[in-house]
Amino acid sequence: MDVINVTADAEEFTCNAYLLTGERPTLVDAGSMPGVESVVADHVDRLDRVVLTHQHQDHVGELDAVLDAFDAELYAYGDHPRRTDGLSDGDAVSMGDESFDVVYTPGHADDHVSLVSDHTLFSGDVVVYNDGAFEDGSFGRTDMPGQSRARLIGSLETLLARLPDSVESMYAGHGDPFHADDESVRDVIERALSRAERREPKY
Repeated sequence: MDVINVTADAEEFTCNAYLLTGERPTLVDAGSMPGVESVVADHVDRLDRVVLTHQHQDHVGELDAVLDAFDAELYAYGDHPRRTDGLSDGDAVSMGDESFDVVYTPGHADDHVSLVSDHTLFSGDVVVYNDGAFEDGSFGRTDMPGQSRARLIGSLETLLARLPDSVESMYAGHGDPFHADDESVRDVIERALSRAERREPKY
């Protein structure tokens, strides 16, 4: 199973949208880069499903274009007019060649989920490796209406409690992916949690 950032060449603000190849080709978030559906088509002939971490505009701006191009199913925690499958905390969803557990991780967004397999974490915006604010463990912003630093802190704690030690890679909604080497994915999340708890500002 390959994981491809299909918005890597975007010239406008967007999230990282990740294409997982394999038995069930899946797009994690659609991003807001015009033409993203063509980039997906460069890699796969079919797309089974789009799975959303949350529905902020930078994650869903080109969702309709992707769904129209591939007639894909839409998995989301929050309501959406094109949702075919709802996600709930503790659900399992097949993506690529792996099964991922759904972990409800609000704070940055009320409908935010993270997706955790035995080897891989798609963390959306709840935790990122680098984002310009912090370079080795950062957290989603919580300064906008409807966001909550306290809920995000709780979500990071939940994510740590449910993260298998075997997870080796973290793909976040922004910044670079992280692959375990001298440090683990858990180390990155713990560092982000510590910074969030100290009320360190993001911007």
